Amino acid sequence: MSGPINPGKILQTGMAFWASKTLLSAIEMGLFTELSKGPEEFSSLSGRMGLHPRSARDFLDALVALGFLDRIGSAYSNTPETALFLDKRKPSYVGGILEMANHRLYGHWGNLTEGLRTGLPQNETKHGGEGVFETLYADPARLKQFLSAMTGASRGANMAIAGKFSWKDYSNFVDVGTAQGDLAVQISLANPHLSGIGFDLPEVAPIFEEYSEAMGTSGRLSFQAGDFFKEDLPKADVILMGHILHDWDLPTKKMLVRKAYEALPEGGAFIVYEALIDDGRSENAFGLLMSLNMLIETPGGFDFTGADCSSWMKEAGFKETQVVHLVGPDSMVVAVK
Repeated sequence: MSGPINPGKILQTGMAFWASKTLLSAIEMGLFTELSKGPEEFSSLSGRMGLHPRSARDFLDALVALGFLDRIGSAYSNTPETALFLDKRKPSYVGGILEMANHRLYGHWGNLTEGLRTGLPQNETKHGGEGVFETLYADPARLKQFLSAMTGASRGANMAIAGKFSWKDYSNFVDVGTAQGDLAVQISLANPHLSGIGFDLPEVAPIFEEYSEAMGTSGRLSFQAGDFFKEDLPKADVILMGHILHDWDLPTKKMLVRKAYEALPEGGAFIVYEALIDDGRSENAFGLLMSLNMLIETPGGFDFTGADCSSWMKEAGFKETQVVHLVGPDSMVVAVK
């Protein structure tokens, strides 16, 4: 029998930005990377991180209380999770997406109420600036950092797709909007019989090729430059779109699904993966919040349910669809032509 109702969850969620910004600031300062060398005493750690004496102990102890640091006596160290995922020197680093959240999204989300009332983006475009993609693709260094961040955030789902889909039935694939290419790389590593193409704008080519070579897959993966708004998709047995469709409005989503259908042979497969909202729209909070993030960042983007995606696929002509959970909030919809 549950106890009396209380406002605990309301207050915790309402003030959740306290914990969020504490973690984001620690990542910004490189705290977890510094502690990858081993435990460090408070006096030397606070000095090396440039922390003011007024708040240094509260800051570090808050990270202990939140579960992001361990402390024995006055020595602080990473937890197993922060050691693995927040050390910039490790390929498992996921902090890139959180760095972007700190530098951009944290401020933009302060205007969520206005976005909810106007339906308009609340990022740089609000004040006449260029959109996030135009800004990123104009700066090679920022683009590489962004694509690396996407890799860190998506690797778990990419590895799940590489293992869960029946790749033995196919010989080649195209990853549309490939970014750094981690989805293509993970598929290739797990399925040596496959050859693959990463399809994206020309600016992405050197980033994709450098990553593929570093991962040992350059012999079986190639890059094809193109714009999916202006050109047909490359033909292949399997076409994948990971975290692509949610960027765009409904007519554009349907156009991309249709292009995938046209590029596939009979029996070919189309895989879409996102933080799919559950069909009941009441469980996958991350997917729903991601959709609000699309409001902040794009003119018409939104996230969707597996049932939504299946309906667009069948409208385009696919004969069967299946929704498969991957990891965390991510799932894929698989359609067969």
